[in-house]
Amino acid sequence: ITLPREALVVLVGIAASGKSTFAGRWFPPTAVLSSDQMRAIITDDPSAQGATDDAFDLLHRILELRLRRGRLTVVDATNVEDWARIQLLDMARRHRRPAVAIVLDVPLKVALERNALRASPRPPPAALRRQHGWLRSSLPALADEGFAAVHVLSAPDEIDATRVEVSTERPT
Repeated sequence: ITLPREALVVLVGIAASGKSTFAGRWFPPTAVLSSDQMRAIITDDPSAQGATDDAFDLLHRILELRLRRGRLTVVDATNVEDWARIQLLDMARRHRRPAVAIVLDVPLKVALERNALRASPRPPPAALRRQHGWLRSSLPALADEGFAAVHVLSAPDEIDATRVEVSTERPT
């Protein structure tokens, strides 16, 4: 996957699909805005679901600043619902930055197994099933939402084999 150097990268995938691992492998920590990280900044607890609205408010504020400065930025959140992606796409458009979706569409069984191995507190299996339904219903329309590119990675070995590069060319 080759990304424009000023892009907004929207990771899309259910909990335990490997978004944070993927982001950590391919992007510098300063480029990754994680909803868990924002909850931790606000409450010292990345799983504090009661702080989610504040966490996304902070994430969006930082995203606006990075987009304004033309910095490659990765949003590490589930982004499985269209309204969440639309907010991010609107910000990218306002700053004339390309947005790229990288979808980690792992099988539900894989995510449930990974989730069960996570330390508590972790999302309940019902939350992963609900997110998986939203993701599956979003996939057919994702390419029409306004992303410059959509990359769907459908298996753990495909995700592991994927390489990410950032273009050194200036946008025209």
